[in-house]
Amino acid sequence: MLKDTRFIFVTGGVVSSLGKGIASASIGAILESKGYSVTVIKMDPYFNVDPGTMSPFQHGEVFVTDDGAETDLDLGHYERFTNISAKQSDNITTGRIYSDIIKKERRGGYLGKTVQVIPHVTDRIKEFIKKDITNEDFVICEIGGTVGDIESLPFLEAIRQFSNDNGRSKSLFIHLTFVPFLKSSDEIKTKPTQHSVKELRSIGIQPDIVICRSQQSIPLDQRRKISLFCNVDIANVIETVDVKTIYEAPISFFNQKLDKQVLKFFKIKSRKRPNLLPWKKITNIVLKTKRTVNIAIIGKYVNLKDAYKSLDEALTHGGISNKVKVNLVRIESDKLRSKEIKSKLKNVSGILIPGGFGKRGTEGKIEAIRYARERKIPFLGICFGMQMAMIEFARNILKIKKAGSSELDKNCFPVIGLIDEWNKDGKIIKGTDKNLGGTMRLGLYEAKLRNNSAIKNIYKSNIIKERHRHRYEVNINLMQKFEKKGLMFSGISPDNQLPEIIELKNHPWFIGVQFHPEFKSRPLNPHPLFSSFIKAAKSFNGK
Repeated sequence: MLKDTRFIFVTGGVVSSLGKGIASASIGAILESKGYSVTVIKMDPYFNVDPGTMSPFQHGEVFVTDDGAETDLDLGHYERFTNISAKQSDNITTGRIYSDIIKKERRGGYLGKTVQVIPHVTDRIKEFIKKDITNEDFVICEIGGTVGDIESLPFLEAIRQFSNDNGRSKSLFIHLTFVPFLKSSDEIKTKPTQHSVKELRSIGIQPDIVICRSQQSIPLDQRRKISLFCNVDIANVIETVDVKTIYEAPISFFNQKLDKQVLKFFKIKSRKRPNLLPWKKITNIVLKTKRTVNIAIIGKYVNLKDAYKSLDEALTHGGISNKVKVNLVRIESDKLRSKEIKSKLKNVSGILIPGGFGKRGTEGKIEAIRYARERKIPFLGICFGMQMAMIEFARNILKIKKAGSSELDKNCFPVIGLIDEWNKDGKIIKGTDKNLGGTMRLGLYEAKLRNNSAIKNIYKSNIIKERHRHRYEVNINLMQKFEKKGLMFSGISPDNQLPEIIELKNHPWFIGVQFHPEFKSRPLNPHPLFSSFIKAAKSFNGK
């Protein structure tokens, strides 16, 4: 109920990529540890309806929710740090807001009125903020972009109005800024923070807490200066020094008493004694474990840190469960040549081919898979990676020389083809390659696991539910041919139409999955598939 819910609005200034998502997720984690229920939402100022068709070079990873939404990668942080399961209504963009408004105007929903940013756009944003509130104690709302960007102005105006409408005492504003250190003069500079807060105040928002991102601890005198010029109590000037792992963030904020200041603002107390010991344990494993395993990630976007964010974290989680440090060896698939395979992969203990789209770099992936199969190196193929494994096996074991995917070559022998139709919530969904946005098999789907399979032993279940993001599938009609040669279809959709999991029988650990298990992995609850993969890599490493 809205009247019982408190709102925390997180904005950013000075520069982008300061870590608003990690900060929002950390606040959520600490509040949960104190006995409160939370939800975290994200508002993005770009005009794309969603990030589904955006290049990873532009946006980074597309995070997929249970209900099939393609969302901002920060929702992945929210899930990994808290107990929430993100949903479609937890992320909205300027594009979606304007699309909704234009559709309503075309239907005559505004009764002939002039449609304007204020009040119509801001009203739609406020509707989004309170749309799915049930009985949450806190709604943490992250506003994308930086203060001063023209694109963010409608969102900032909306949250200003929202705090007035809902009561200022129920709306807390947290502003995250950058406090640079100039090595040449050996000085920490507070002016960028002062100007950022001044910009925020100029549009009617006075921050209650300022979080100062810095490379080193901020001296008391500098914190006093920020307090004075930003009109914020010094206890509410919170420093966040760069951490070695993001899983230190909740501990760091707790040590800085951020949670105490949040509860003090709302005039409430902790419901229970917070327990951050689990976070301390996993942080110690990540930072202090000496034994390492090298895992090769072979993809098109490996040099972009955020392109495989959930995957990177899931591998870290697998390392946590095995008490090893996972060293990621990033290899660009489109630059990987056959003659280089041996030298580039000679020191790795596991090979992973992630999801993706398009032809670029596919031959490098296929050759790497062949290397993993023949050298008995633990292999995990995810989505597109599983499809490439099928093509490699078809070409080199089944001797189907033109084996390929109809996505990449219309004249190939289609081992992989467009899904004609699939079941969702009792309805038949038709596949299409015409409209790229929102036409894929998205979200949570079931798969049944075969007896006497490695995958069933990993999951310890007959039925699993995993998140998908694809429009192409393995040709089910080839199942018998593959299985005769030792490639088992160990997971399949309940209607027996869509292959979900494959595994190689005569290999110590060779698994491909059509879904994205990385989206459901948590640092405090690592996904079993990644735990098993890293365990196999650890054993291989010991040879």
